[in-house]
Amino acid sequence: MISTERIAERAEVSPATVYNLIGPREKIWEALADGFVDELEDRLAPLEAGDPRDVVRSTVQLFVSDPVVSRRMVRGWEASGLVLARSPHTQLRRAMADARTRGLLRTDIDTDALAAVVSASCVGALHQWVAGLIDDDRFLTRSLFALDVALAAAAADPYRDQLLAPLRTRDAK
Repeated sequence: MISTERIAERAEVSPATVYNLIGPREKIWEALADGFVDELEDRLAPLEAGDPRDVVRSTVQLFVSDPVVSRRMVRGWEASGLVLARSPHTQLRRAMADARTRGLLRTDIDTDALAAVVSASCVGALHQWVAGLIDDDRFLTRSLFALDVALAAAAADPYRDQLLAPLRTRDAK
């Protein structure tokens, strides 16, 4: 449980200092969420035109690296949707468009729509993880599975076997 007292103890200041600098509980969550999303953006910045799998993997790894904050932001904070306002969806869209430019995906594919479907699946896996229905590894597996299905469905002929390979070798439970 995150409290003003625990934050104060960790920062080696008084609880009143935390309250004066950050504000009430909602402001604490807002500050934690901002820091969380800043870290996510820092992790994803070098991946701007990279592999969509790296975007998904980096995002999931950040969530599982700080489960107390990330689960609370998704589950119990009233304004948790703010976390998703600066989501990895933008980087995923860019990575999908780059994959199409590099010829991995068919030219007729709407990569924005493809990225939206993958993002929705990943958010579903996130909520299963937050609820404790799946563990950290399964969260990553389900998120990558959603991506792999989308990539395989959109694969250009020369890359079809390559993009289908992960689906043939993995259990998606």
